Amino acid sequence: MKKSHAVGIDLGTTYSCIAWLNEHGQPVTIPNQEGELATPSVVFKDGNELIVGTEALRNAIAHPDRVVQNTKRYMGDFGKVWKIEDTKLTPQSVSSAIIEKLLLAAVNEVGIIREAVITVPAQFNDAQRYATIQAGHAAGLSKVEIINEPVAAALCHVLGGEGIAFTELAIDQQLMIFDLGGGTLDLAIVSYTNDEVKVVASDGDLELGGLDWTATLVDMAAERFIQALNSDPRQDSESHQALILEAEQAKRSLSVRPRATIVVVHEGNRQTYQIGRDEFEARCERQVKRCGKITRRILKDNQLGWAHVDTLLTTGGASRMPMIKDALQDISGRTLNTTLSPDQSIAHGAAYYAGMLLSNRKVARTVFDSQASSRLARIRQSSVTARALGIMVRNGATGERVPHYLIKPNTALPVSRTQSFGTVVDNQTTVRVRLVESGAGPDKPHNELGDCEIAGLPEGLPEGSQVDVTISYDAQARVHVSARELTSNMTTEVEIIRESSVIRPTAHPDETSETPDPETPQSDLVPAEDSMTDTDEATTPESDSAMSIRYSLETLAGLSESDPDAQNETDTDVQFCCSICGRPLNKEAECEVCVTDSQVLRSLVSGNGQTQQSQPPAMNGASSKPTGTNGQSGVEPGHKSTDSEDEFWNLVDEA
Repeated sequence: MKKSHAVGIDLGTTYSCIAWLNEHGQPVTIPNQEGELATPSVVFKDGNELIVGTEALRNAIAHPDRVVQNTKRYMGDFGKVWKIEDTKLTPQSVSSAIIEKLLLAAVNEVGIIREAVITVPAQFNDAQRYATIQAGHAAGLSKVEIINEPVAAALCHVLGGEGIAFTELAIDQQLMIFDLGGGTLDLAIVSYTNDEVKVVASDGDLELGGLDWTATLVDMAAERFIQALNSDPRQDSESHQALILEAEQAKRSLSVRPRATIVVVHEGNRQTYQIGRDEFEARCERQVKRCGKITRRILKDNQLGWAHVDTLLTTGGASRMPMIKDALQDISGRTLNTTLSPDQSIAHGAAYYAGMLLSNRKVARTVFDSQASSRLARIRQSSVTARALGIMVRNGATGERVPHYLIKPNTALPVSRTQSFGTVVDNQTTVRVRLVESGAGPDKPHNELGDCEIAGLPEGLPEGSQVDVTISYDAQARVHVSARELTSNMTTEVEIIRESSVIRPTAHPDETSETPDPETPQSDLVPAEDSMTDTDEATTPESDSAMSIRYSLETLAGLSESDPDAQNETDTDVQFCCSICGRPLNKEAECEVCVTDSQVLRSLVSGNGQTQQSQPPAMNGASSKPTGTNGQSGVEPGHKSTDSEDEFWNLVDEA
């Protein structure tokens, strides 16, 4: 049997890198055909050939219309296309060309590579992860694993740096990874022991990276040129690209020197400008503040403080900038750990993870010696989901579609949630649910994954027949969906067809799936009681009153014959209704018919059974949840809030 090599690929926005583990379990960066350890993530179309790397970057000035770069920021966007002559390039195809170049460069050192681990930002959604895996397959890889970039950095620190000393001493450590690359910012809180690397929380920004600092320098130089010659070099593609390359070099110079020179050439004019570090830092204050905001947020959102962080570890090329180092030191009040290579540590960490996977695979033969194999096999890593996952629902009071998340961010992976629904009409054979992931941060819009169509339900099902729909994140934060009809015990797996953003079912071999009758209503479902189940947590029993209110608020409405617009909708609707009269609540979660506010609902949930005195609605993001005299949740002394009650008040506050 041919021996397998552990290979890791850092597919970056501006530069990419490939590394492998030698027989001693040590990561080795593989240079490209030009002898460079980092390959520019740039593609140039020269006739029928795609040229990748430094040569492509050089052609960006002379042929800007035939060069594609920074494609990582568009991964997962199936509508993004660069048309060069008669060729259409997508983010996925460009990424595939970059990976293929890296793999070809490795042939002389390790032979043909069929398996590799590719890194992705922790904030990548399911479509972006899927596109990355498909790019690896298109480049010739038969098996692709993915790992979050901050996790890869943590593995590099634990297995290859000073962190290994703590693992040998069995001292538990918790570190913060701050990874500011060319196009993205990734943060993670990671704890590690002598045999486990565990991600506690992750955060980041997919639209914040070194490119944004380069763009600031471009603007600074262009403004001076406009002032002198009344012409904007950014309006000409060749002049603009030349200015970008000049600004990139100046940005690097300003990390080690107080001043740098930028040359602007446009319309036959050549101007040279000196940019000082202080001036540059003043113009980049907005980006630095964004970094600080996200750094504070990851601690605050997870009820952590700097006392819980033993080491603040920086990586990523843009982390070299003095303004970033100074800001992090001011925020944390501690010295930064800069021992990781900003350019190679992510690829090294991916190679370590590939070695861990191979060492735990019983049938694999590896190049590792026994000591390296034992060390790699001992370490376990676990991560968390950076995004919430759920379904799109309709607020019955406002008619607005809103996400209803079943899996929260920073939940340990893998994880599954099951929601039980009841069919809304007799003889219903098809179920449709629209999946949704939260945005890459609280200020980012959610991402709809597509319609999940679960077909082939048995004929003759009465209204109210129970169907369990399970949505899951696997260990790599990929989304999976399945459904089970309880009467026939039929199970259907759901496949996500990314090109059309439609999710269709894949029936099990031992089951038959019939095409639904076009005359049969293809309605949504209504939730059944006790419908939320969880594979890794125990559910909390609820009182009858709390249960009835919960599902009054979360009733998934069927198609109304009196509402022709609703009949064209395929996503699941939520009606926020009064538990007394059944009428829809308004946007303040109040029933305008029965009561003047929602206090009666609060009394029911608390078990009081009596209407309390009306209070003004909570403002400025405050919770509507009732408080006792001691300021804690609840209206009665000794009343203990349940998870379901907390979820109810969250729904009220979001309504």
